[in-house]
Amino acid sequence: MSKQISFLHAADLHLDSPFKGLARIPEEIFKEVQESTFIALDRLVNVAINKQVNFVLLVGDLFDNEKQSLKGQIHLRDAFEKLKRHHIYVYLSYGNHDYLNGNHYPITYPENVFTFQQETIQHFLYEQNGETLASIYGFSYENRAVHDNKAIEFPELNDAIPFHIAMLHGSLQSNTEHDVYAPFQLSDLSKQHFDYWALGHIHKREILSVNPPIIYPGNIQGRNRKESGEKGCYHVVLNEVGAATTSFIPLQALCFENVSVDISECDQPHQLEIAIQHALVEQYHNLGPILVSLTLTSTNPEHQQWETDGILTDIVELLNESARQQTNWFYIYTCIINITTSLADTTLAKGEHFLGELVRHAEEASIQPFMKELYQHKQARKYLPSLSDEEQETIKNEAQQYLMRELLYNGGE
Repeated sequence: MSKQISFLHAADLHLDSPFKGLARIPEEIFKEVQESTFIALDRLVNVAINKQVNFVLLVGDLFDNEKQSLKGQIHLRDAFEKLKRHHIYVYLSYGNHDYLNGNHYPITYPENVFTFQQETIQHFLYEQNGETLASIYGFSYENRAVHDNKAIEFPELNDAIPFHIAMLHGSLQSNTEHDVYAPFQLSDLSKQHFDYWALGHIHKREILSVNPPIIYPGNIQGRNRKESGEKGCYHVVLNEVGAATTSFIPLQALCFENVSVDISECDQPHQLEIAIQHALVEQYHNLGPILVSLTLTSTNPEHQQWETDGILTDIVELLNESARQQTNWFYIYTCIINITTSLADTTLAKGEHFLGELVRHAEEASIQPFMKELYQHKQARKYLPSLSDEEQETIKNEAQQYLMRELLYNGGE
């Protein structure tokens, strides 16, 4: 009979995440948000039990920072105790957020938990009924950053063991969207004979390779607008013939979603309310509770006055109040409007006048010089995330629209 094992692969739990930027949402909703990482962990445990897996892999950043709260530690220990009662093992490593030399409480985990306790590659053997079925390899960050290519340090494999699994909290050398730690090239992984590469650190799930499986599961709970959509883990089944079956399982307690609605055809405020409601219900009604970052687009310049007069704010408040009464609630925590008119079209950009010069300059300018002083501020820079190219472009476009609107409609006052 062919041997096989099954396990869950999760990473980046970020228990006790502070959820920065959400302080203005209602207190009762914020409490749900604060509990979301723990709910996602509980769902992970329940999935492991229901799937009757052999073990669970947790690949780094179990906690949001090195100062791990007592609440987070105890909740995780209790989760491990529940898994123990169902004879499920846990293999875990620590990453750049919860590195070993950080400040953590001395909570003792049960004996079904195996922790990689150093930056040198180690391995644990998984046995069942006296037979060794798998060897699980990995390491933990001792300090905040690992800059070496750990992928090339994994050892030669013992062919007598049926399955070999590698745990790696790190990123591709070519990644430009995140801080690059334990950098590797895809070929560093694929040329080795592991049956599965369990990755962590990147919060967006991605299958880098099918054969062998090289997978980022993403985090188990989104924490901001950049981490939108379903979040969860992978259920993996390996068998001796070399086949691997992988399936994504959502775990999130709530979703962050970036929603764009075209309101160009809305002549009356009540039509705006209907358009937004329809977009949210139509697209996201199956996701459960969602926090919405809403962008309204329009070619009607009169809609800018709706924003000035507070009509947009009133509509959003009405929608939020109604939605909060539902089980699968949504809450619009930020709303912006983008008016695209002939103000910045190619005709205006070609004009030999001040507005033409302004449009041309805006297209070529970078916001970096204007942000430099803020990001170099000793206190402010601690709380400022890096801006993606898309976010920088959005800021630039909003600034251009504001200037054009003030010059043409408000006389520059």
